[in-house]
Amino acid sequence: MPPRRSRKKKKPVVALLFGSFNPIHEGHLAILHYLVDHTPAAEVRLVVSPQSPFKAGQGLVDNALERLEGARQAVAEAGLPVVVSDVEFHLPEPWYTIDTLRFLQAQEPEKEFVLVMGGDNIPSLDRWRKGDEILRDFAIWVYPRPGTDAAPVCAQFNARPGVKGVRLFAEAPQNPISSTEIRARLQKNP
Repeated sequence: MPPRRSRKKKKPVVALLFGSFNPIHEGHLAILHYLVDHTPAAEVRLVVSPQSPFKAGQGLVDNALERLEGARQAVAEAGLPVVVSDVEFHLPEPWYTIDTLRFLQAQEPEKEFVLVMGGDNIPSLDRWRKGDEILRDFAIWVYPRPGTDAAPVCAQFNARPGVKGVRLFAEAPQNPISSTEIRARLQKNP
């Protein structure tokens, strides 16, 4: 009789969309809808960051708790089965994605965490704190953004040895709205 092979049980996938959500808008909600409806994620979380290391002093809703509450309200009003996470509010500053991913991995080792980012952010991943570790240890799902061709960047990352995997959702509907644009409009016409 042949020896029994142990089958490794597949961990449930948790998709994590990080951001300052300053403010949260229909583009973010469209990404969340897509993640819920078109990916193998067992759970989707919107991770509100108190302050992005790349976006210090950008205004509009400087109060992180107000942004967190705004995100909770928007997700609830959209009827999305998404968890709005305040995990970074309980971690020490500065808030780096790799530190949050490692914290979640340690707290919930039975889950596989996937980082979700916009196609406009993937080219800057090499400048992120420990971006090489993120690429090695976590799968990344990339949501397309108008005016950004993320496919070549995703292919370059996937060609590196030891990369867990970068997947572009090329077929996903794109929304041109951005928080930066909303802030600029509101500062012009308060």
